[in-house]
Amino acid sequence: MTRFAALLLLVPALLQAAPPQPLDDSELSGVNARDGISFAAHVVVNDPTLVGAVTDSRLLLGFHDGGQPRYIVLRNVRGTVDMFAIGLNVQARPDGNGDYIAITLPSQMRYTNFGFESMSVQNDPNAAVTGNLGSVNINGNLQMQGEFRMWAH
Repeated sequence: MTRFAALLLLVPALLQAAPPQPLDDSELSGVNARDGISFAAHVVVNDPTLVGAVTDSRLLLGFHDGGQPRYIVLRNVRGTVDMFAIGLNVQARPDGNGDYIAITLPSQMRYTNFGFESMSVQNDPNAAVTGNLGSVNINGNLQMQGEFRMWAH
């Protein structure tokens, strides 16, 4: 049994490929990455169930109105977003004038208690929130298809 285990440990070493070789520019330009990369994400924002969770967070968007700063204040942005199969790839442009970066939209998204408690417009972003223009809480699934393309001119 010991010999069999030792043999199993040696098999990967026997199957090892040749060491990597550097490629010059002409060889590297012929490399095809096939499907690019894909990834999924599980994003949790301000989870109130965690120890030491923040109870008064704010997301601020600042504007200048005739020299007077004003802020849209979103109070306690929270929730969970799950995204599946976001892709990133480099493709040749159909007109033959170079390449473009293709970002595939996520095919599945799930929102769980995602939103904010209040939205207000204030002159001082740190002042107590006195007005409330509404709140948002999203629970549900979203399916998308397509891609976002970027290229240089």
